Amino acid sequence: MSEIPPLRFGTKAGTLARLAPLLSRSHVLPLVSFSVAQWRTDRDALVRRIPRELGPGPLIVRSSARDEDAPGRSKAGAYLSVAGVSGADTVSLAGAVDRVIESYGREDPADQVLVQPELFDVRLSGVLFTRDLATNGPYRVFNYDPASGSTRSVTSGTGSALETYVRFRGTAEPFPGPEIDAVFAAVEEIEGLLGDRLEVELAVAADGRVVIFQVRPLAPAPAANPPSDAAVADWLAKAAKKVEKLSRPHPHLRGTRSVLGVMPDWNPAEIIGTRPRGLALTLYKEIITDSIWAYMRDNYGYRNLRSFPLLVSLLGVPYIDVRVSFNSFIPKGVRESLSEKLVNYYIKRLIEAPEAHDKVEFDIVFSCYYPGIADEISRLQDHGFTGPETGEILAALRSLTTEIVHPARGLWRTDLAKFDILESRRKEILSSPMSLVDKIYWLLEDCKRYGTLPFSGLARAAFIAIQFLKGFVSTGVFSREEHDAFLGSLETVPNRMGKGVLRLRRGEIGREEFLSSYGHLRPGTYDIRSPRYDEDFDRYFGEEPGRAPPAEGTARTRPAFVLSAAQGRRIEEMLAAEGLPIRAADLLAFMRSAIEGREYGKLVFTKSVSDALVHLEALGRQCGLSREELSHLDIRTVLGLYSTLDALDLRDIFLASIGANARSYEMTRVVRLPELIVSPADVFHFHLGPSEPNFVTQKSVTSPVVREEEIFRDSLSGKAVLVRAADPGFDWIFSRGIAAFVSQYGGANSHMAIRAAEQGIPAVIGCGERNFELWSRATWLAIDCANRTVRVVG
Repeated sequence: MSEIPPLRFGTKAGTLARLAPLLSRSHVLPLVSFSVAQWRTDRDALVRRIPRELGPGPLIVRSSARDEDAPGRSKAGAYLSVAGVSGADTVSLAGAVDRVIESYGREDPADQVLVQPELFDVRLSGVLFTRDLATNGPYRVFNYDPASGSTRSVTSGTGSALETYVRFRGTAEPFPGPEIDAVFAAVEEIEGLLGDRLEVELAVAADGRVVIFQVRPLAPAPAANPPSDAAVADWLAKAAKKVEKLSRPHPHLRGTRSVLGVMPDWNPAEIIGTRPRGLALTLYKEIITDSIWAYMRDNYGYRNLRSFPLLVSLLGVPYIDVRVSFNSFIPKGVRESLSEKLVNYYIKRLIEAPEAHDKVEFDIVFSCYYPGIADEISRLQDHGFTGPETGEILAALRSLTTEIVHPARGLWRTDLAKFDILESRRKEILSSPMSLVDKIYWLLEDCKRYGTLPFSGLARAAFIAIQFLKGFVSTGVFSREEHDAFLGSLETVPNRMGKGVLRLRRGEIGREEFLSSYGHLRPGTYDIRSPRYDEDFDRYFGEEPGRAPPAEGTARTRPAFVLSAAQGRRIEEMLAAEGLPIRAADLLAFMRSAIEGREYGKLVFTKSVSDALVHLEALGRQCGLSREELSHLDIRTVLGLYSTLDALDLRDIFLASIGANARSYEMTRVVRLPELIVSPADVFHFHLGPSEPNFVTQKSVTSPVVREEEIFRDSLSGKAVLVRAADPGFDWIFSRGIAAFVSQYGGANSHMAIRAAEQGIPAVIGCGERNFELWSRATWLAIDCANRTVRVVG
């Protein structure tokens, strides 16, 4: 049992008054408090008493209602505080007290009002939580404004923290600065008096003193029994050791160190999330990031990284090994010494600009040739590269890109044809008399060979197409509007699905026809718990509350893209000058086919994944196992059954895997790790990294907000939809007439970014945890993509 703290909570004023004489590491400003009943009977006396005890001000009149800080029902920011009140102006002072009492919305004589001097010229101010709010994990989380100058945002409960520092409670790692050190020391002292589940509002004054404004209890701990703090400490130490090992020199890798990130390259945070269950994690690794990814890069002319897994699971959180990724973007033929120099430069750039972690190929890495690259790559000469070295890199990229985009030799053409093979083989497998285990095995084996491998190739080709498109904008061939028009003119699978939804709602096609093409999709492609479109059609495409099905005129009109003769000539001249042996018409055809082919390939290979999950569910039913239980199963356990005969009962085999992974997942749920791990110490403490969102279109919109947990119960029409991560299974959202789309995770070239561009919907992709949490608390957002701004307006 935990030790009973020596103090008990009271009202805001009561708790501060009890703490004040006991604190040695922090300070409570002088205070005067009184009940509503006292104010009603002794108003004049209190108005005289306040300036006598606190001085003439400026003062702050604060709420201290009985229900404001009760355990489990904190009302932070629910009631009014009035700052900048003059104690010498009795009328203003009395009026401020009346306004605070009115904000309670009731007349409870026992409610209180608290008056203190207002603190100015602070070094920082913020709110510190002594446990993780969601999981009760052993972390102190400090949301703070590092240069606020005042504390009004804190005492009002409406501050928008500019920085978030997360620290494991048991670590001895040095603090990032003396003010943070002082804050944590002060809160530790308060924990000794009130227990370790606290929310503390505070500031560091100009003279270095930590000033406490409020201490309230956190909501009761979640019902689940999380791992002990000692167990978390043990596993974090192992994780730190793993980070150190991964960063050691490797004889077959260039680069002297590594970095881990949840968004570079195959961006697992967007596709499977940062807390995937065992089945989703192992399935994603099996069909893409263990080996398929490297086979494609090798085939397309990059360094051979076969046998290097791209994704590393750190306590269940999926990270990309960035050194491995950066090696894989170096063209074959680049000298080893230059490759070493290049990888080290890329990693250094990422460490210096962590906000680029979800757009490394656009902002850091040179992985293909495109218009304008010669000017951009010249910046390497500011970082120790010679002219001949940049020339060698350019030549290698030009050769590699020529082979990929070539109208006759381009590998993407062969890759595109493989999807028809996959679809044919998938149907043969489903109609065969094979067992469930055998069907799952072959669905996924074929998916790798004829699905994710060629899809990886098409994704690479589509990235190059986007780079050419951006290059045409940067060199003045296209305007930004023509860039958007080109993307909007593409006839991709998502666009066809959107048209299919409209036809369906108009009665032009039946439900079965629509679902024959798109019924396999599910939000969370690798999550067996997520219903497919054909399993819960009304959930995704039924009528919204309070909104009739869209009429014919509701379809978005997209601007036509027409390449002028002058633009065609300029592209021809540019390609000739760049030494790329391809005509403008062929290049534009490649760009269109690559992007459309990527989306088609995604539709086809996810059918195999989805069908494998359906058969796994059927296999689970035979063993008496639910979807929830199967979500913890390691897919390799299932695949291994194809070639082995185990003496154990199938249910026992599955339960052993499920049990081990479910226990590990309890640790995954509790640990907090940064989006980018630069050193082993980052495992124990970190600031939430800065994020530079990817803005899609040049449009602006002001609209109400719908959060992820509300998307199936609220109308989405005309609203900004906020989702942490979205894969192709979230395409149904675009059939709802949304005004804007915002995601915490996602890259500039991600599925939802391309989807929003095609639809002409303003979107903010990959905004990061800090922005996402802030914007999720809003009721209205003003999004201006052209100016790259998002404002909370309600």
